[in-house]
Amino acid sequence: MFVLRVTLALLLVLAVTGCTPAVEQQHSSDPSLATLRQVDDLPLYEMTLIGDYDPFADVQAATPASPFGCSLFLAAGDRERPVFARNFDWDPNPALLLHADPPDGYASISLVDISYLGITNPMARPKELLKAPLLPFDGMNEKGLAIGLAADTAGRAPAVAGRPTVGSVRIIRLMLDHAATVDEALLWFDKYNLDFSGGPALHYLISDAAGRSAVVEFIDGQLRIEKSAGPWQAMTNFQLVPADAATRAADRRYAITSGELSKVNGALGWQGAMRVLQAVAQPHTRWSVTYELRTGDVHLITGQKWDRIHTFKLAGVSPAN
Repeated sequence: MFVLRVTLALLLVLAVTGCTPAVEQQHSSDPSLATLRQVDDLPLYEMTLIGDYDPFADVQAATPASPFGCSLFLAAGDRERPVFARNFDWDPNPALLLHADPPDGYASISLVDISYLGITNPMARPKELLKAPLLPFDGMNEKGLAIGLAADTAGRAPAVAGRPTVGSVRIIRLMLDHAATVDEALLWFDKYNLDFSGGPALHYLISDAAGRSAVVEFIDGQLRIEKSAGPWQAMTNFQLVPADAATRAADRRYAITSGELSKVNGALGWQGAMRVLQAVAQPHTRWSVTYELRTGDVHLITGQKWDRIHTFKLAGVSPAN
């Protein structure tokens, strides 16, 4: 079954993108690197990881710049087509769209800022891309679980004695590999201490194919969770859990997003979700992506080129109830 899914994924890469190989012939002996394609001039690359990986392997990540911000939301008013959407607002770095299908976990599709792997030119250091599954900045798995992160400069994670520590981006990989629902994903925050030392503190928006979602934050050293109370939930770069209505309204991107979602009671297709992302884009928005949680469809725009939409598919989606 794993071989079949990998074969289908490889065929899908060629059929959907129509891209040309981006790796020198001498690297094609590695089956994963042989799938590497350059999709556009962001530059955005695409790769299918073939085989297993160690989710706890060491990564010597580059030191990140100061956070600029991100915007994320779930639009689940249409129960048959819930959409998770996000703008990744950061430095002008290359990105990788990664297909992964670990033999002991769920298949997923995710986006990685590969500068965090110390890569500026993957043609020069292609083997470093094999570490890409360890640092997903957002993604969706075959059960319809989607996760994204955003900077939260006020965040301070607890240090619980006896718990192992995992990187604040790495935790997303563990959830994509092993969680089918929001509740299952939240359990991972009780298993590990998070290490924010390599970059800004983070908070997370998690959603699933049933239209549930939750914001996860770390406030004064305590884990705090705000679950969605309706058919949508949004998050930007202020601490949402303790924020009152006035604080939420004062944040421009949150106010625009929540206002648009409220108008339609969270019933946005991916095109509508992309229009909201465009409305809250910033000069440094690197990618804008929508994940359709029940179909596996992914629509991606890079560098704010709103008329150029890349479409991908996470094959074999079987949403959890």
